[in-house]
Amino acid sequence: MEEAYEILNYLPIRFKNRTEQEYIEFLWDSFESNYSNEKYQFSFMAYHMLFMSFVYFNVWQIKKIHQEDYDKITLGFKDCFVGASSPFTFSEENESRVFLLFTFFGLRKDQIGKYKKIVSLRNDIAHSNGNIFFKAQETVDEKITEILKFADEIQEKTKSAIQDGFAKFLIESQDEEERRYINIEEQINEELIHEHYMSQKDIEFCLDYDITQLSGQPNYVEIEKIFEELKTEYAQEETNA
Repeated sequence: MEEAYEILNYLPIRFKNRTEQEYIEFLWDSFESNYSNEKYQFSFMAYHMLFMSFVYFNVWQIKKIHQEDYDKITLGFKDCFVGASSPFTFSEENESRVFLLFTFFGLRKDQIGKYKKIVSLRNDIAHSNGNIFFKAQETVDEKITEILKFADEIQEKTKSAIQDGFAKFLIESQDEEERRYINIEEQINEELIHEHYMSQKDIEFCLDYDITQLSGQPNYVEIEKIFEELKTEYAQEETNA
C-alpha cells in the first residue's frame, strides 16, 4: 500500500542517536516484510508502533517548547514524564492515557476516544487469543488509512506549538557569538531538528512561519539567513525522500 509511506513524513528526519534511528527503521522493515508476506496482523502491529512513536515525539516537543505547560498537564502521570531523557521514555505510561495529553492542543474527547480504540485493537492482536483479526489486505489497509488520519489530526493541532518553538530557535540563534554553533547548518541540525525531533511535516510548519514578525529583533538579517538555509536544507530532504 503506497499510502503507508506517508507515516514517515510524520517521523523525525534525523535522530539524536543511531539506536533511535535503527528502532524506527526496524519497525518500518517489520511492517513492510509482514505486509508483503500477507502477515497483515503483524504488519498492523508494527505500523501502530510507528504511530505511537510519532505520538511520543509530539509529547517531547511540548516538553521542549512549552515546559511550564508540560509540567502542568503531566501531573498525575507516571514519573517517566518528570525525568524523561528521550521520547521513548514515555512508553512506560499506559498508551491510552498518553493521548489525554493532547487536550493541550485542543483535540476533542471523541477524537481521543478513537485513538484509544485503536490501541485496544492492537492490544487484542498482541495477545495469544486464537484470533486472526486481519486476514485480508483490505482490512489492514483500512486501519493504515485510519492511523494516517489520526496522525494528521494530531499534527495539524501542533502547528502553533511548532511555530512557537521555531520562533524561539530563531531568536536564540541570531547571535553568532552566543549560539552553540557558528555554522548555520549545524545550528539548524542540532538545535532545531535533533533537539526537537522535527519531522518533514514539522519543517513545513516552520517554513510557513512569517519571520517578518521578528523584524524588530536586533539581528534580523541573521534570522533571514537561518530561514533561507532551512529552506535549502528542506529542499534537499524533499529531493532525497
